[in-house]
Amino acid sequence: MVVLALGMFIALFAFGGELLGYRDPEGMVKLALVATFVFGIICGNKIGR
Repeated sequence: MVVLALGMFIALFAFGGELLGYRDPEGMVKLALVATFVFGIICGNKIGR
């Protein structure tokens, strides 16, 4: 599951504009992707304990 999540994150981060067709000149979508991924890791670690 971790490999799938990491692969999806990398694909969206690197190629999200081409895959989904959004424009991100200021980098806010990439910032949101990184924040979501980091918060998911934090929440997953807290639930797993």
